[in-house]
Amino acid sequence: MEFSKRFVWFNWLILVLIYLVIFAGSFVRISGSGMGCPDWPKCFGKWVPPTEITDLPADYREAYLLKRQKKVEKFCKFLRLFGFEQTAIKIESNPDVYKEEAFNVRKTWTEYVNRLLGFLAGNVMIIGLIWFFLAYGQSKLKWLMFLNLILIGIEGWFGSIVVATNLVPWTITIHLFLALVILLIQYFILFKINRLRFINQPVSKLVNTLIWVIFIITFYQMFLGTQVRESTDYLLKQGVGRINLIDQLGIPFIIHRSFSWLVLILILYIAWKNEKQEKYLLIRLSLIILAIELFSGVLLAYFELPGLVQTAHLIFATILLGVLWMFALRMKSKV
Repeated sequence: MEFSKRFVWFNWLILVLIYLVIFAGSFVRISGSGMGCPDWPKCFGKWVPPTEITDLPADYREAYLLKRQKKVEKFCKFLRLFGFEQTAIKIESNPDVYKEEAFNVRKTWTEYVNRLLGFLAGNVMIIGLIWFFLAYGQSKLKWLMFLNLILIGIEGWFGSIVVATNLVPWTITIHLFLALVILLIQYFILFKINRLRFINQPVSKLVNTLIWVIFIITFYQMFLGTQVRESTDYLLKQGVGRINLIDQLGIPFIIHRSFSWLVLILILYIAWKNEKQEKYLLIRLSLIILAIELFSGVLLAYFELPGLVQTAHLIFATILLGVLWMFALRMKSKV
């Protein structure tokens, strides 16, 4: 089935919006704005959040705490329904869950922009799905687009759980996982509707295998990185200086760092083979992105730099994951 150029470009727009949502979510994380809006989907009970604390009632912290407690209770019932009794107990007994932050206009609007981008991405996906049904209704791909729309709805709902539980670490990890699944599905949709499905020449079985190995390691690295980030935040709050920080991060940091070097070695090897033979642009692009990614990782590990470096580290890792995924989909092995 032939898809129009406009439809293909519209799906590239969806991909860009998904990246923007991930970028905004990362910025919310590093700026500490996750609790900038204590309720969901509104922000302080309004579709357009306040800019002054005088716009809020005097007891706003107590009022939103009660609302969040009710949402936490519902979520814990949901967890118990699926047998996660211990997880529910940990959330209910965690005093940090029930800490209500004071109003901060910067954090409020940072979180609000994040929600607006998510809302925009969801609505653009709805338009894309309607377009697909009307113009290409015979294709089974429409169900994959429908699934992705459902997932971004779940992602939005789970974002409210992340807020309600006051950023419990494992909920942030699940939030990231859902975002990556949505991203990879959108890449797959683009692969299916794009006319240029495969690269010009088949690649060797070794390169084929190595690309998939690098992709799997990179995917795992995304979640290992969240653990390192959580441990770093905890240690910094405990007063541990950056000089002694790496020594106390433990095995997850060592694995994360070691896998980064492994990925670099494998991509360097593939890039060397690529320059001798095929000269694929995606391989060159992967190497450049990885170099930026590793550089930002070094800055995070050994230098006290602004939080935007953390966002850059996540975004370039996500872009690298997408490039590897697209290359893996497009390549064909030599017989």
